[in-house]
Amino acid sequence: MTPFMKAMIFAAGLGTRLKDETKNKPKALVGVGGKPLLQHAVEKLKSTGIKEIVINVHHYSGKIISWLKENDFGVQIHISDETGMLLDTGGGLKKAAHFLKDAESILIYNVDIISDLDLNLVKKEHIKTGALATLVVRKRKTNRYFKFDEQQSLVGWTNKKTGEIKLSRPVKSETTIEMAFSGIHIIHPKIFDLMPGEDKFSITDFYLRLAENHPIKGYYDKSILWMDVGKPEELERARNFSLD
Repeated sequence: MTPFMKAMIFAAGLGTRLKDETKNKPKALVGVGGKPLLQHAVEKLKSTGIKEIVINVHHYSGKIISWLKENDFGVQIHISDETGMLLDTGGGLKKAAHFLKDAESILIYNVDIISDLDLNLVKKEHIKTGALATLVVRKRKTNRYFKFDEQQSLVGWTNKKTGEIKLSRPVKSETTIEMAFSGIHIIHPKIFDLMPGEDKFSITDFYLRLAENHPIKGYYDKSILWMDVGKPEELERARNFSLD
C-alpha cells in the first residue's frame, strides 16, 4: 500500500489576483496548455500513484462539481463543499478530515501550482524523518518565508515586507535558513487530533504552533519547474511555456 493513499487539492480560493480570468469561473478551471489547472493537479497526483482525492470548493463551486462529473480521471474524487463559508487553508483541511483520517499519509497540493517535482521523493523523505508534516519549500524571492534550523526543522516565519517575525522556539537568527513555501505538503493523519476548535484558521499559523513540540520538516525542492499560476505574470509565463 502506498504511504499516502490519499490527497487533497486546495481549490476553494477566490482567485482575485487573476481578475478577469476568474470573473465567470473558478481559478481551478482557468486553462493552461489546453487543460484546466484542476486537471493538471489531478493528473499530477494520479501519476504519483494516488487513487483517492479530496477537492475543496467555494468560488463558482457548482462549475467545478459539474466539470468533475463530466470528466473521469480514473481516481475516486470527493468534494469538500465550502460554498457557505471559505474556511482558509487550515479550516479547509479540517472540514475534509472525515475523507482523509484513514489514510497512512496525506499529500496536499494547491490547485494553482505547476511543478515537475517528483512527489515520490518527498514521500520518501517524509517517511524517513517521521515528521508530522513535511513542507516543500524553495529558494526563491518572495515576501514571506518559513525559517528552518540546520536539521531542516521548522522554527519560524517572517514577512520581509512588514518586518513581522513569528518564532516557534528560540533560535539563533544566523543559523536559520529562510525558504519560500511551494504549496505542496505531506501530513500524518494524527495531525487532525491536534487541530484547534475553530472552523476557520490558517494552516501556516497551525504549523508554527505545532513546531513548538512536534517535528515539522522542510523538503528543499531544487526541481527545475515550479510556477504559482495564481499570479497573472506567472499564468502568462506558463501559457508561453511548453508543459509537455
